[in-house]
Amino acid sequence: MFNFSKRISTYILLVIAILSIPLIAMQFTSEVNWTLFDFFMAGFLLITSLTLIEITLLNFKNKTFKITTVLVILFLFLLLWGDLSVGIF
Repeated sequence: MFNFSKRISTYILLVIAILSIPLIAMQFTSEVNWTLFDFFMAGFLLITSLTLIEITLLNFKNKTFKITTVLVILFLFLLLWGDLSVGIF
């Protein structure tokens, strides 16, 4: 079996929880209309962002650099998510 750390299992549960929100909403309203591609892209963005954050937290010692890098990763994630969802640009 794989030896997952607590942080990695927390990330997996976080991705599942975030992706379950539109899945549940689709059962109750027709305003949320995600396709399999939408779930794939959202999952890819979430997993990629969380992986980059994890690499940053594990590999760098400088606290200021860690915080700045994590904020940049989160900003880019939100920018991509917003552009893919509503076409900001």
